Amino acid sequence: MISDQERYSRQFLFPPIGVAGQEKLRASRVVIVGLGALGSALSQHMVRAGVGFVRLIDRDYVEPSNLQRQMLYDEQDALQSLPKAEAAAIHLRAFNSSVHVEPLVTDVTWRNAEKLLTDVDLILDGTDNFEIRYLINDVAIKHKIPWIYGGAVSARGVLLPVIPEDGPCLRCLFPEPPGPGDAPTCDTVGVIGPVVDVVASLQAAEALKWLVGDRDHLRRTLLHLDLWGNEWSEISVSHARRPDCPTCGLRRFDFLSPREREAISLCGRNAVQVTLGSPLDLDALEPRLSALGRVRRNPFLLRAEIEGKRLTLFPDGRVLVQGTDDPAVARSLCARFVGV
Repeated sequence: MISDQERYSRQFLFPPIGVAGQEKLRASRVVIVGLGALGSALSQHMVRAGVGFVRLIDRDYVEPSNLQRQMLYDEQDALQSLPKAEAAAIHLRAFNSSVHVEPLVTDVTWRNAEKLLTDVDLILDGTDNFEIRYLINDVAIKHKIPWIYGGAVSARGVLLPVIPEDGPCLRCLFPEPPGPGDAPTCDTVGVIGPVVDVVASLQAAEALKWLVGDRDHLRRTLLHLDLWGNEWSEISVSHARRPDCPTCGLRRFDFLSPREREAISLCGRNAVQVTLGSPLDLDALEPRLSALGRVRRNPFLLRAEIEGKRLTLFPDGRVLVQGTDDPAVARSLCARFVGV
């Protein structure tokens, strides 16, 4: 067993943390939404720093194309199509067995967001999905939980700590999420690994400041950076909170309202996620789908390749249909092959 004195000796020597700060980290609870590039880097920082409880939420699985920038995963994770949350938990527990790591293979929606995101001290954004970020923002403001927004695409990054009742929320600055296709994604313009590490490290630094109670040094700017173009700009947001903001001003939590979106096209991936609304029995579905095409199975998902499409089925009732960006086609395939 590795002692705290050995493991955290360099953090003990760092005055803003020290022994007292380390105890605060041990008593802290964080949730990371999204275990892709940013989330996998963030999770390492939190676990290695000794944050006592780290919840990992991701709906996706590891693919070979992830390995270039999602530093937590390896080739075996991709070959086994492990869910990112489960693969991340395996690696993170090997880094620091004293941290309680809770992996959840699920989608964050208006139905479950408050249950998943409100029993923590801090929410960390590791997503690549604007609608989920606005959902996080609603939960954070409603329950007065800080969250740290981060994004990375191409060689560009963005960072904003959101502290409820102390500065602007996401909707103060950006009242509505971008429309489909309006914002670049890693799947359309690519991304380089270094920008992911930079943004995740900046997010993690803000997280540590908050968790040890160093409010004076929290970032009060919206940061934009371009590693390839050697550009770095900051906009002060200290006075950007808007009294007419739908979320923090008017206390209207639009993204927590019922939003029936059973089929969501995943921008840039030629894929649609269909949420069926009830659990799937993968044991029963495996032989049925095996008669129709090539099937692969692990404890967390079932993947079937049928008629040129790939269906990945999750026990929580989600089906990821790859090979189309048409929700109607995806729903039709689910009706035909899954029977719902």
